Amino acid sequence: MKILVTGTAGFIGMHTAHRLIAEGHEVFGLDNFNRYYDVDLKRARHASLVSTGSFECLEADLCDAEALNAYFDKHRFDVVCHLAAQAGVRYSLQHPEVYENSNLRGFLNILEACRHHDTPRLVYASSSSVYGGNTKLPFCETDPVDHPVNLYAATKKANELMAHTYTHLFKIQTVGLRFFTVYGPWGRPDMVLWLFTEAMLAGRPIKVFNHGNMQRDFTYIDDIVTGIVASLTSNKLNAYEILNIGNQNPENLMDMIDILSAALGLKPEMEMLPMQPGDVPATYADIDRIRTKLGFEPTTTISEGIPRFVEWYRAYTRGAFRPGHDRNMV
Repeated sequence: MKILVTGTAGFIGMHTAHRLIAEGHEVFGLDNFNRYYDVDLKRARHASLVSTGSFECLEADLCDAEALNAYFDKHRFDVVCHLAAQAGVRYSLQHPEVYENSNLRGFLNILEACRHHDTPRLVYASSSSVYGGNTKLPFCETDPVDHPVNLYAATKKANELMAHTYTHLFKIQTVGLRFFTVYGPWGRPDMVLWLFTEAMLAGRPIKVFNHGNMQRDFTYIDDIVTGIVASLTSNKLNAYEILNIGNQNPENLMDMIDILSAALGLKPEMEMLPMQPGDVPATYADIDRIRTKLGFEPTTTISEGIPRFVEWYRAYTRGAFRPGHDRNMV
């Protein structure tokens, strides 16, 4: 298929594009290379895709509707995989306007481009954060999601509602994937695994929120990509779908720190802090729906995935990675 993947300089977008290229699809990217975190990391991800010789990317912003529609005019995509967004919970407390632009206006532009170019299917990134203050675990797609606790979560819930409208009015098949704490090689510098690894190697204390009483359904990037690709290619999905995609195994934060410490060979100094605004104490995915519909089954434990990240991180920060190297560095 001819597939547009937005956010290909991002963590999940890069890995997804690599898998689709490997499976023989014609892959086109779109990214604005914004400065939310290190642009050099984004450029390195992008270079790894360019080095395949089977990838074209438009450097543009989602809010540039003219450029977006010209891209759709040129290529007439069979399916769109929309992974670009402004991520991060804490950043939304200081920069709400960025989330409005990227996650709402940008998403609307994607929907409109699909509508006016007869794109039959849109798969897009939602988030486990839509479950907000829910206390019932595990989180299930049928649970109410009307109480977001941060703006990022509110924009993702809005995306699901907007997608429903376009499915109803314009018959675009939309598939929203609620990701649960994705990690692995090429991960994001604003996420806990990178932050802890960076701090420990530098001899700094790690900031442990809620005094360590946290659980996260850490999901390895290769498992996430398997679910994304299945959602792009399956003929077993309804016109409108919302699917959890997680590991279905919530991990205690302190256990994650122990595994990371062993992989690094370092004992961390911990600064124990209270819960941060907009955060939640636990996430836990019920994946029965995606398992039934797509045969999704995560296979990577954190005891396997965290050392893989550490190996990649050490190589990347030494400057060992260049286009042409194994992108996973494992």
